[in-house]
Amino acid sequence: MALTDIEKSFIYDYSLQLLQQDMLTNQLFGSSTVGRNLRSLVLGEPVRAATFSNPFEEAISGQLRGDAAAVRQAASNVGEAAAMMGVAQTDMATITDALNDMEDMIDRINSNELDGTSSVVQSDFDALRDKISGIVSNSDFNGIALLDSSQWGTDQIDANGNVYIQSSKNGGFNITFHSVDTPSSGVAWTDLTGADLGDSGTRATQLGYVQSLQSEMSAIQDMYEGKADSLQSQQISLESQAQLLDQAAQLRKPSDQDYSLEQLLADLIIRDTGTILDGTG
Repeated sequence: MALTDIEKSFIYDYSLQLLQQDMLTNQLFGSSTVGRNLRSLVLGEPVRAATFSNPFEEAISGQLRGDAAAVRQAASNVGEAAAMMGVAQTDMATITDALNDMEDMIDRINSNELDGTSSVVQSDFDALRDKISGIVSNSDFNGIALLDSSQWGTDQIDANGNVYIQSSKNGGFNITFHSVDTPSSGVAWTDLTGADLGDSGTRATQLGYVQSLQSEMSAIQDMYEGKADSLQSQQISLESQAQLLDQAAQLRKPSDQDYSLEQLLADLIIRDTGTILDGTG
C-alpha cells in the first residue's frame, strides 16, 4: 500500500523531530549517563532506569536550609544572652530587696521600734550587707561572672563587662554588665556597718549610703530587665525568620517522586503534539 503525501509528510516531520531531539540531547547532556539513556530511549535501545533532579533547585533549597540553620543558631545565641540578662536582673532584684530591708531597719530605729545599740539589730544589718556581697561574688551564668568585675577579663567576658553575642553569619553585638562590686556612686559595700546604727549621726550617714546604693542598684536592675525583654523579642523574631526559610526551602525542594526517562519522553511528545483535551484554556 502506497503512502499518501500526508503520511509521508508526517513520517518526515516526526523523523526530523527525533533527529533534533537527539542533537539537543547530545548538546545538553554530552556523554553523560543521562544523555546516553535518553538517546537510547529515542532510538529504541535498552534503557537503564534513572531519576532526574533539578540541580538549580537543589542548590537553592540547600542554601535556604543553610540560611535557616544559621538564623536558628543566632536565635539560640540571642536567647542565651536574654537568659544571661535575666539571671543578672534577678540577682539585682535580690540586692535591691536587701537594701530596702536595711533602709526599713534604720527607719524603725529612728521611730524607736528597734534599738540601734542592740548587737542583734546590728548583726542583722551586717548580715544583709554580707548577703549582698555574696550575691555579687556568686552571680554566674555558665561560668561567666555577671556582677563582679574582679572576675572579668576572660575569653567569655572582657575587662569592661562585655560579652559578645554572635547574632548572624556576618557578625553580632556586645551585651554589657555593670561592676556592682565597685558601685559608681563611690560608696563601698564595706561602708555599710551595723556598729554605726547606735548613734543618730552615724546612723544618718548609713541611711545616706543605703539610699545612694538603692538608687544605683535599682537603675541597673531596670536596665537589665529592659535588655532581657528586648533580647527575648529579638530571639522570637529570629526564630520566625528561620521557620520562613525552612518553608521556602521545602517549597524549592524537588519532588521526591522519581521522574523516569519514559515520563520525560512522554512529556516531550505531549508538549509537541498536544493532547486530546486542551488543558491550557
